[in-house]
Amino acid sequence: MNKNIIRPIAICIFHYNGRILAAEGYDTVKQEAFYRPLGGTIEFGETSQETVVRELREELNAEVKDLRFLAALENIFTYRGQQGHEIVMVYDGVFTDQSLYEQSAVHGDEDGETIKAIWIELASRGSDSPPLYPDGLPELLAGLVE
Repeated sequence: MNKNIIRPIAICIFHYNGRILAAEGYDTVKQEAFYRPLGGTIEFGETSQETVVRELREELNAEVKDLRFLAALENIFTYRGQQGHEIVMVYDGVFTDQSLYEQSAVHGDEDGETIKAIWIELASRGSDSPPLYPDGLPELLAGLVE
């Protein structure tokens, strides 16, 4: 993370049957497991919607369609001892490959590191569940629980 830089990112939740797809993460400094939807940094000259399409192609080799903008969130956080600040464009979308919805885990690659994303049940998340980031996302998604 670059210090003193606000990073614009775009993520997609892929809401399906009361679940969303989120990558597993771990902060070694906080000793904390967490979840975060897939996406990434918006590149110069690229729309946030184009970012979602590109990132899912890069990370999962998956195509997406029917992207729908949900909200923008501001996320100020500490990860691995470094402070970060993001403006997060949140989308819902659909995978063109419907078989991805039936997989318990979806594996991919980001910059040479393996990604494991799982389908998280929104309604069953309790206080003992690993946090879902970015900040504000659980509240935004509360209305999507079926």
